[in-house]
Amino acid sequence: MTRVVVVGDLMTDAVARARYPLARASDTPAVVTMHGGGSGANIASWLAVEGAEVAFIGRRGADITGRNRDMELMGYGVDARLVMDPERPTGTCVVLVTHKGERTMLSDPGANAALSPEDLPRDLFTAGSHLHVSGYTLINEGSREAGQAALELARRAGMTISVDCASSAPLERTGAEPFLEWTHGAKLLFANADQAKVLTGREEPAAAAKVLTAWFPQVVIKLGADGALWYTNSRAEPVQVPAETIDRVVDGTGAGDAFTAGFLPAWLEGKPPSEALTSGCRLAAKAIAYLGARPRL
Repeated sequence: MTRVVVVGDLMTDAVARARYPLARASDTPAVVTMHGGGSGANIASWLAVEGAEVAFIGRRGADITGRNRDMELMGYGVDARLVMDPERPTGTCVVLVTHKGERTMLSDPGANAALSPEDLPRDLFTAGSHLHVSGYTLINEGSREAGQAALELARRAGMTISVDCASSAPLERTGAEPFLEWTHGAKLLFANADQAKVLTGREEPAAAAKVLTAWFPQVVIKLGADGALWYTNSRAEPVQVPAETIDRVVDGTGAGDAFTAGFLPAWLEGKPPSEALTSGCRLAAKAIAYLGARPRL
């Protein structure tokens, strides 16, 4: 199986799930729990649990939280290549989940913002491996150079490359043109419908995917409750699969990361796009069924 190298963010998620509709400017009872998070670290964790050989490159603080996140990754079976930052704390994200499962996130990247090209272990960038770069690494100005360096190292080594779009609001603040320029050379792009709209201006996901193949040979658009689609410019129409049916959405945090981790192994093995999409939707359904963005062991 192809080794996957993930460059991305490591966070602690403070998840507050409201029991009732939010009482603005007042008090709403909630269940508050702490979890490992960060899009890149989430993807690496799901990949490892699914049996992939995966290494994660990131940065953590010299704090107890960072140590816990490091040990957590190793517990999943991830080859965690974390640089310890002596000044910045481990990143933290406050995830507010409504009683209907909708999420709003407040993020402090902490040590993630200091990831540098010198933090990239050169031994991981070898022919036959695959690189996945979290969009957060490229969107964050402090870690952008590291993300670009990782992409260049992978291109020189002849690795296959995928990238994701992180989140629609920071992507919009950054701008479509710079992001598309930074990710030049990636073979596969992951986006959700909102992110695809930011990059292309197209409301319809299939139309956005077709536009995006001007930059990426293959594009995957995650459609939430409507499943996901894959498109390449050698096809007339995209391949689309439905989402898995679940009884109740508990927490959508990390569902997109789980989808990516489900899609990549099948795609790297050359399986049909429909099979890779179905595998992605299967893991996304698992992530939605409980609190937190990481797999349960």
